[in-house]
Amino acid sequence: GLKKWVEIGNSGIFRPELLLPMGLPENVSVIAWGLSLERPTMIKYGINNIRELVGHRVNLQMVYDSPLCRLDA
Repeated sequence: GLKKWVEIGNSGIFRPELLLPMGLPENVSVIAWGLSLERPTMIKYGINNIRELVGHRVNLQMVYDSPLCRLDA
């Protein structure tokens, strides 16, 4: 529907300077991956700022009204 590519699965290697504060040795490599479901969700609901989807700025009424979210489980 967007007529363009949208990344929904991503991966990468942490930069060494991000690992040093965690106490990891300099010669350690750490990989990470995820589904990035935030991006297609933002597109579906017309959200332009990820902080409106996760964090303290979330519109809880949208969560209550969304047929994909179940709060009674």
